[in-house]
Amino acid sequence: MAVPKKKTSKGKRNQRHATWKSKAAIAAEKALSIGKSVLTGRAQGFVYPMSESSEEESD
Repeated sequence: MAVPKKKTSKGKRNQRHATWKSKAAIAAEKALSIGKSVLTGRAQGFVYPMSESSEEESD
């Protein structure tokens, strides 16, 4: 099993944590944007399945 040879500094740890948090924030922003575009009907380049029952209800 791999074991670190030296203690990781607080700065390095915080840098790794900040990178992880920023990636999560970007992914959440993209997901929200896609969700909004799907709801407004402006989704381009995003394919999602439409169930047949929802099409019949809207008619």
